[in-house]
Amino acid sequence: MDLASCSVFLDFDGTITVEDTGVHLLEQLGADGWRAIDDLYAAGAIGSRECLEREWALLPKDQQALRSAAAEVGLDPGLEPLLACLRARGAEIVVVSDGFGFYAEEVCARLGLPLVTNAVDWAGGGLEFPNLDRCCPCSSCGTCKQAPIKEARRRGKTAVFVGDGVSDRKAALLADVLFAKGHLAEWCELAGVDHTPFEVLADVQGALCR
Repeated sequence: MDLASCSVFLDFDGTITVEDTGVHLLEQLGADGWRAIDDLYAAGAIGSRECLEREWALLPKDQQALRSAAAEVGLDPGLEPLLACLRARGAEIVVVSDGFGFYAEEVCARLGLPLVTNAVDWAGGGLEFPNLDRCCPCSSCGTCKQAPIKEARRRGKTAVFVGDGVSDRKAALLADVLFAKGHLAEWCELAGVDHTPFEVLADVQGALCR
């Protein structure tokens, strides 16, 4: 694969990180009821934007406590070698995250990675969605992961997507090359979506950079 012609999209929670940071925050700091909300989202009864808004309401608006808890979640050790390989071969890299946003901002700023995600208004305490797509047929996501893939493909790029969860399903349907693990891989198997399974980012590097 000519990586110089590729746009590589990386999910954040559970892909770049070793576990879902949002779930970690809810487990550590959230009020009761978030698991039932998560189940509704996984079943398709609500969209990610409603899920995130309802779960955010169950978290304390203590910025220091939230940032400290988020910092407890580690990154996949294979992330930086993967980034180095992709950059050396001229690939575009974009992180797409439909989570609470602030913790992905910190990591991506440190690593120099473009990021498409949601945002927290710390002054007002609310969750904002600057990357929703109201023109999308579903228009229910916080961050539309299909939109940047469509834009890359319009520019003639091969879209490579790497993800693990429910919020990655719609992006998976548009990707030219798909790497999937966890719940996303299970869904791909059931839905007949062509994908390459992986467990850690070193697997992705091995496939893309060999």
